[in-house]
Amino acid sequence: MSMNLTAAAPAAPATADDGVWLACIECGETFAPFSSIRYTCDHCDGLLEVRYADPPTFEDFSGDGVWRYAAALPFEEGVSLPEGSTPLHHVPRLEEEVGVERLRIKHEGMNPTGSFKDRGMTVGVRVAKELGVGRLACASTGNTSAALAAYGARGGMATLVLLPAGKVAAGKIAQAALHDARILEVDGNFDDCLDIVQDLAARGEVYLLNSLNPFRLEGQKTIGLEILEEFHADHGTYPDRIVLPVGNAGNTSALYKCFRELVQSGAIDPGDVPKLTGVQAEGAAPMVEAVEEGNDGIRRWPEVETIATAIRIGNPVNAPKALPGIRETGGTAVAVSDEAITDAQRALAGEGVGVEPASAASIAGLRKLRDRGVVDDDEQVVCLTTGHLLKDPDAAFTAGNDPEPVPNDTEAVLEHIAE
Repeated sequence: MSMNLTAAAPAAPATADDGVWLACIECGETFAPFSSIRYTCDHCDGLLEVRYADPPTFEDFSGDGVWRYAAALPFEEGVSLPEGSTPLHHVPRLEEEVGVERLRIKHEGMNPTGSFKDRGMTVGVRVAKELGVGRLACASTGNTSAALAAYGARGGMATLVLLPAGKVAAGKIAQAALHDARILEVDGNFDDCLDIVQDLAARGEVYLLNSLNPFRLEGQKTIGLEILEEFHADHGTYPDRIVLPVGNAGNTSALYKCFRELVQSGAIDPGDVPKLTGVQAEGAAPMVEAVEEGNDGIRRWPEVETIATAIRIGNPVNAPKALPGIRETGGTAVAVSDEAITDAQRALAGEGVGVEPASAASIAGLRKLRDRGVVDDDEQVVCLTTGHLLKDPDAAFTAGNDPEPVPNDTEAVLEHIAE
């Protein structure tokens, strides 16, 4: 099914509800959006996308946060904390060091639970209410569980999260626990957890809110809308490139969908669409492998390991949506070492921007692509950072300065700092 940038807005099928419907990206089959629960196509098991008969332009938006973009979403309002309106930081020293014309950092760690996942949950939990489901669930490397637990609590709904035992940062488990989720630690990795949650969802036991759920990606596409609006307001142009960490590839898919809909409505020209550039850790890089080898799909990596726990994923479920996004926008993908990620985390911290390791992968990737000459010195770039520094306090301690013991005496303190 066509997912190219220049495809016209589709006509609403008979299954549409107020100009909104679900469509399979593989076979094109369409479904009513809220009549029953489905995550993939009934006919071919392909991924589903939310489609709109009348995609909006920038003139259709008003207000703040994610729900400023209600005209681009299935509802007028969601279960909200509220989320969105995250900063687009200037980082002048880092910009000069990387050697691009302009570098801005979109810091999604400034959402209510500290990650971009809140954008997806405000829409996804609202859909769950529409469908009348009783129990929400997700597999998680941490941030999804924190967001789902908070938004489930806000919506008054029971929440179940499955985490890979011993593989999730403390800050994230603490959030899920305090927001009253039931936390199940699985003896396996993230992909194993997702297999189980999908099985539970197929049996009707839970409503799945991983990024396999097409409604979650609708909330996440507002990242793209915010980047384009704010960048254009500041600079009178759109960024040439958006560099982002890739785990399950939900954001890559969501941003590509955002840009396609803006082209469909005439809000932007195809030539204005930023190059989507994905970054993975070397120990978990199936998307990079697919891009570098020119493959149509990804090969599942059974063993993955990286300091960047949020992207420690070997089987990105949104690859069929994300790979066309990278290719159609003229982007690419690159893998970076854990050392490069930690170094980038320190560099961002030096500008006052505190992020968890996975977030810093975008900067590490940009540096590597500059070194390779893939990114030119005249490019205007936005790097997406997806989660807050306090999500992974252990990694922050390891990357940061050690405390220095001193005597209980002013003169001794002066003497110590003079050294």
